[in-house]
Amino acid sequence: MSIFGGSSFGLPRTKPLSSKRAHVVSVLDIGSTKVVCIIARLTPRRESAVLPGRTHNVEVIGLGHQRSHGIKSGVIADLDAVENVVRLAVDAAERMAGLTVESLIVNVSAGRIGSDVYTASIDLGGQEVEAGDLRKVLIAAGQQSQGNDRAVLHSLPTGFSLDGERGIRDPLGMYGDVLGVDMHVVTAERAALRNLELCINRAHLTVEGVVATPYASGLAALVDDEVELGCAAIDMGGGMTTISVFAQGKLIHTDAIGIGGHHVTTDLARGLSTRIEDAERLKVVHGSAVANGADDREVVSVPPIGEDDRDQPTQVSKALLTRIISARIEETLEMLRDRIQRSGFSPVVGKRVVLTGGACQLTGMPEAARRILARNVRIGRPMGVSGLPAAAKGPAFSTAVGLTIYPQMADQETHAGQGGLFSPFGNGNSRFARMGQWLKESF
Repeated sequence: MSIFGGSSFGLPRTKPLSSKRAHVVSVLDIGSTKVVCIIARLTPRRESAVLPGRTHNVEVIGLGHQRSHGIKSGVIADLDAVENVVRLAVDAAERMAGLTVESLIVNVSAGRIGSDVYTASIDLGGQEVEAGDLRKVLIAAGQQSQGNDRAVLHSLPTGFSLDGERGIRDPLGMYGDVLGVDMHVVTAERAALRNLELCINRAHLTVEGVVATPYASGLAALVDDEVELGCAAIDMGGGMTTISVFAQGKLIHTDAIGIGGHHVTTDLARGLSTRIEDAERLKVVHGSAVANGADDREVVSVPPIGEDDRDQPTQVSKALLTRIISARIEETLEMLRDRIQRSGFSPVVGKRVVLTGGACQLTGMPEAARRILARNVRIGRPMGVSGLPAAAKGPAFSTAVGLTIYPQMADQETHAGQGGLFSPFGNGNSRFARMGQWLKESF
């Protein structure tokens, strides 16, 4: 039976890590441009001022990545093609690590990711806040988010209140009459998740946990002060661009738009009448998001679209290239600016924005983003892990690296579904629970 299909199972939940033991974690980043599998060893670490809250050091011991096929704007369009790419990526990571993967933590970008805050409160009668009270108020908030067509990906308490006083991080042991909580709930459409599970299962693998792409990329690309003081991470992928807003150490908002780097490539292919692969090369080698005074004087050779040997490459000015690219980039950045404004979290984001994802590497992207978003912008590369090959240290690998970091954050989440609050899996006898037990015994 599908884990996403009926009411008897919730989503598989990544088990919180034991702070005293080493773990091996396998993750899969399924994107529109590439599919990445990482196998990482997590070893306990001491609390330190650098990356506080991280309980483990993450060391990459296996990495496999393949060009994506069968994915369009984050949505699975061809099951066979995606299954084949997943097999190849996992196989490469397994060979490098010398391990066999059976279950994975996977990301999800499709399914119209939703982000809502639910508020609930309970009466304490002037008594001390106990664990049972916390459980009760979290369940009350979580139950508001239950929907038949949508599945809960993340359920994060962002703040508690006592007698109307907000901003309390941990009310346990405090006294009051009314205990309240604000719960940030990230959801996705069940149909998209079923297709994701089907792809993984067809490759003879199981889903150990599901993480929203914006959450994963933010975990990898943001530094402590940004996560604490408030910051937006914008992950610019091939087919999707996602937004995550962090504050006070927690994810407080997510959003996504179905535009990415591939749309820039398609615009170039149409505007210059050339093939997609040639347009991609022109974008990477000569493309820029901002105009340069010398662009009119520079000429770029555009290969013809046909197979006829008599067709000669056409010569166009670099300025034309830049005009086509900047039009799409400006449209995308304006949409992102408006989404942040409409979310109500613009004051929380303040002046801090981090761009990550493969498409943010386009020349001039930070300058274009600073002008349109009217904020300080930096390029975010994956941080906080060791053992990454040089080729995987760029922004394009932020989501995959974030998935390896995520298990350390799993204990921040609460899930009041059929499996019960704090239950990592929908059913203790499910294959996911057994897989977790196997990992415990084997590593």
